[in-house]
Amino acid sequence: MTEQEFWSIIKKSRSSECEEQGRRIVNYLVKMQPTEIIDFERNFRTQLIRAYSWDLWAISYIINGGSSDDGFEYFRAWLIAKGQASFEDAITDPVKAARGFQPGDIAECEDVLNASWIAYKTLTGQEMPATDIPQHPAEPLGEPWEEDDLPELYPALYDKFS
Repeated sequence: MTEQEFWSIIKKSRSSECEEQGRRIVNYLVKMQPTEIIDFERNFRTQLIRAYSWDLWAISYIINGGSSDDGFEYFRAWLIAKGQASFEDAITDPVKAARGFQPGDIAECEDVLNASWIAYKTLTGQEMPATDIPQHPAEPLGEPWEEDDLPELYPALYDKFS
């Protein structure tokens, strides 16, 4: 599965509800070969790693009212679920991740994060092997920040969401 095929599945599965989008991805993937599901997961993990930056973690922290390690992973899955154009915009300019987002909205999508694992198990009856699936680096890209730094780093977002 190519990166474009990956993004095509994300686009075709789009939904305003995370849970529904996760179901749609599973439905697409269970019609494929197990190796293609692994390829989807490889593509998904590659994008998660690309978004593993301190800047995006700060945006997640601000708009979600906090962001644990797991919460940041769900945030990055949410970014991917929004589609390639939105995702690439957020990679280029992290503030764009919050575009159209309103206080009280939820910027997390665990259901999309787990879709390929569910599809693989549904299709094969086995757990997906984790071999050749990219793993996170030890630390996010960029400069670490402290919570007290956020009003200075992202003043407009901080004012909007605090």
